[in-house]
Amino acid sequence: MSGKIRVGLVGYGKAGRAVASVLADDSRFELRWALRRSASAVLQERDGINVIGIEQKPYAELFEEMPVDALVDFSSPLSIHGYGEELRRRGITLVSAISSYSQGDLDYARALAADTRVLCSPNITLGINFLIVAAKLLRKIAPFADVEILEQHFREKPDISGTARKIAEVLDVDGERITSLRLGGIVGHHEVIFGFPHQTVRLTHESIRREAFGTGVAFALSQLVNFSNGFYTFEDILMRLASTELRDGKTGAG
Repeated sequence: MSGKIRVGLVGYGKAGRAVASVLADDSRFELRWALRRSASAVLQERDGINVIGIEQKPYAELFEEMPVDALVDFSSPLSIHGYGEELRRRGITLVSAISSYSQGDLDYARALAADTRVLCSPNITLGINFLIVAAKLLRKIAPFADVEILEQHFREKPDISGTARKIAEVLDVDGERITSLRLGGIVGHHEVIFGFPHQTVRLTHESIRREAFGTGVAFALSQLVNFSNGFYTFEDILMRLASTELRDGKTGAG
């Protein structure tokens, strides 16, 4: 794809605004618009982002008037059913950071991937996905090690972190191995602790600001242009990059 990647954003809460600010400042992208829950008319934000009430324009009309190459979703599980067929028809790439998709939602996302590129990641930060890949590798190398997962978030977060649940699922450990803490001033902290005889290994990721979601989205979008139509996870991108690096490293060493 030549030129800037034109992007639309669904969801303009705290995380969505942070993502919007990162994409708007990145010369690789043109953030054309953002949709928010309010049904107010189109308005121009101070930072120049077109913010549109989600009920103000049908998706077909919005994509026709302000076309995009990719859609980024930070809203709710229901949204994919509103824009899905328009993405399929137009071949628009989807990057979704929704953490609470049902199995039916995921099945629908996979069906869309027959006609476009779809990436679903419950946590879109680059760091946490690298942690998951590294933890998965260590778990395979040393399946006998004890594993505990610690997650810490801001006081208002009610449930166990979806990312922590994902880590437990990937590592095939019981959800009871997750310890949750809620404290003021914490954006997000995940730690995987491996207990070996005479030693421990700790893999830690700290989200300092919500803009980390934006840099993760930018990374995913920049990589997906090199992928064919299909359903992907953030892990798929990292594993392809790691495989390429290992192959090139072996070639260079020879």
